[in-house]
Amino acid sequence: MTIYDFKVNKRREGQLDLADLKGKVLLIVNTATGCGFTPQYEGIEKLYETYHDQGLEVLDFPCNQFKGQAPGSDEEIHQFCTAKYKTQFDQLAKIEVNGENEAPIYTFLKAAQPEEEVNGLKNKAAMKMVSKLSDTTKKPGDIRWNFTKFLVDRSGNVVKRFAPTEDADKIEADIKALL
Repeated sequence: MTIYDFKVNKRREGQLDLADLKGKVLLIVNTATGCGFTPQYEGIEKLYETYHDQGLEVLDFPCNQFKGQAPGSDEEIHQFCTAKYKTQFDQLAKIEVNGENEAPIYTFLKAAQPEEEVNGLKNKAAMKMVSKLSDTTKKPGDIRWNFTKFLVDRSGNVVKRFAPTEDADKIEADIKALL
């Protein structure tokens, strides 16, 4: 099984068949508009602008599972992101990433990359704090907070998982290597 076996709900109508993205490098992120990590949208947009023409796609999944930090409708979230961070990549429909209602794509992503690397004392302290706040992180491999990132190669393999504390500039080299 690869990422191309999944379909996800679009922000508006219909589904996105991920098989349509074959040959692309994917950065998949669960996001929230009211999170301390929300300014990461800026760096993610910069990656998108820099590498989209070379084959990078960003799949942005808003998620309200972490202390209600993604309130509002899919359209309100999209308007916020385009107005505040000038995002050009589209947000998909809001989903759950943990628990009995988690989206199948996240079950797959977490099984493929159950561990994230957390670098630096500051990041480790931040992750320890948010992990205590999360009431949806129940089992090993669960998403611990907003802005967990997965990197998928051009063949649909999930090659890396990044902690929410990893800014876009810290994952740029990994993206460039896959492009």
